[in-house]
Amino acid sequence: MSDREPTETPAESREQAESEGAWMAQNWLRIAVVSILSLWLVALGIMQATGLIDVFAPVASTETGQWAAFGVLALVVIAIAVWSWLRPRATAG
Repeated sequence: MSDREPTETPAESREQAESEGAWMAQNWLRIAVVSILSLWLVALGIMQATGLIDVFAPVASTETGQWAAFGVLALVVIAIAVWSWLRPRATAG
């Protein structure tokens, strides 16, 4: 197979094309949400590490507790990413 050949066959019907378009839109939305949450988490971690903010102070009073709360947030973002990437494709039918 060369680079000029399509990897998949083109849609043969309007319904199939609409289904594939909706599937692609859902995938891009999932990628966008995970990317935004990941970037937010990185920014929050950097600000927490430098002492610029102390956002977890109401939840945990010690530094270890605050980093544990940050770890829980990181696990939530990872769980959302895994869930969104492993969701099966909905088939029309």
